Amino acid sequence: MNRNRKWRSDRGQVAIEYIGFVPILLFVALCGIQLGWVAYAEEQADTAARTAARVEARNGKGGEAAGRAAISGGLAGTASFEWATSPDAVSVTVTLTANSIVPGLDAHKASATAIMPNDDPKVTGP
Repeated sequence: MNRNRKWRSDRGQVAIEYIGFVPILLFVALCGIQLGWVAYAEEQADTAARTAARVEARNGKGGEAAGRAAISGGLAGTASFEWATSPDAVSVTVTLTANSIVPGLDAHKASATAIMPNDDPKVTGP
C-alpha cells in the first residue's frame, strides 16, 4: 500500500521539471543565435570597409555607395562611414548596429577599419 502511495505522489514531477527547464533552454538558444548575429555584423562591417576603401582609393569617389552595397539585409540602414584620405592612403571606418534578440542585452556596435593605398590618378599622378 505504501508503494502505490509513493508512486502517486510523484505523478507530474517530470512535467514540472520540463516546464522549469524550457526557459533556460530557450535563453541558451537565443544567446547562441545572438552570438552568430554579432559575428555576422562584424564580418559585414569588415567587408563594407574593405570595399569602400578599395573603390575610394581607385576612383576617388563612390566609396560609400560601394560600401553600402556590400552590406546585406537590414544592417545597411544602420551603417555609418568615416573617411581619412591622405596622398598615400585611404582609410575607412564602418560602424554597424546589430540589434539584440536576447532580452536585457544592448545592441552591439560592430566596427571595422580598412586602409588601402591611394591609387587615384588625381592624387598620385599619372
